Amino acid sequence: MPLTLTLTEGVLPAGTERLAFRRICDSMLKWHGLSGNKVMTPNVVGAIHLLPKHQTYSGLQETDIAFIEWKVPSFAFNTPEIQQGHIEEATNIIHELSGGSLPKHQIWANVVHAVDGAWGIAGQALTNKQLGEALSTG
Repeated sequence: MPLTLTLTEGVLPAGTERLAFRRICDSMLKWHGLSGNKVMTPNVVGAIHLLPKHQTYSGLQETDIAFIEWKVPSFAFNTPEIQQGHIEEATNIIHELSGGSLPKHQIWANVVHAVDGAWGIAGQALTNKQLGEALSTG
């Protein structure tokens, strides 16, 4: 389950981007009841993208931003409670780590769902059923 965390350089104090990434991943696992799951945890992956100030925009203007984007199987983030809970928590993580300097209205989050059967791990295309079976062992 890749997380792409995109930030304007300097929005978070240098070095805390990794902490933000870790805390957002921990939040996602928690909201799905998967904290400590031995199958899911190693498959929570992703990247941090730091962009110069002149490359991040909102309202067609150069703006400090944070984007939190998950790519997940279609059964993830499947209730309003999980969606609201995680997005609120992830937004708060970025806002707090910025020392409150990045307003919440400049933090966006979204979830992109994969087509059932098109979730690949180690070269295997897995269905939701196969993923669910694997998760239940963890």
